[in-house]
Amino acid sequence: MFFPKIDVKNDPVRRWHRPDRQFFANGACQVLAYAFLERYPDLGFHARWIKPDQGYIGNHIYVTDGINAFDYHGLTTERRLLAFGFKRGRRFFPGWDATLVDLPAEVLVSEQRSRQIEGLWLRQPNQFLHDALPRARSFLDGFGDIKRPPYLVSFLYFSRCGMMESWPSLRILSFS
Repeated sequence: MFFPKIDVKNDPVRRWHRPDRQFFANGACQVLAYAFLERYPDLGFHARWIKPDQGYIGNHIYVTDGINAFDYHGLTTERRLLAFGFKRGRRFFPGWDATLVDLPAEVLVSEQRSRQIEGLWLRQPNQFLHDALPRARSFLDGFGDIKRPPYLVSFLYFSRCGMMESWPSLRILSFS
């Protein structure tokens, strides 16, 4: 989730020429999530949407296995990603809250399929100035192979050893 000072979502040229992290944080997070799922289909991750409550902005899509999460920041714990996102949302918008919605991967790259889910309307990779999927794959390359230590192994170890507090119960919906 990223709240830019200047809204460039309606200007395809300015939007495309933003740095990768800003591009995938604000308006193309679904493409990065899809690229991750495409590259690592055997890790047990799925897409999850942070859907702000009615009247608020601050949508974000990331991938998670229920413990670990990946978005434009890289690999972290889902608890940490949510704590950061909720704190940021509430800093900008007092009373901000959200529901977590599990999404099938196909929705991430289909405007038509995304619009079948209430409140969701995603751009397809080819609806940007250029196809955003190759850019997402290239950005993902910068994180190396997360299947190898120290990435996933350390997160799994700390998470399962009880060294991480559990996130307070959130509403999680599934559209599998």
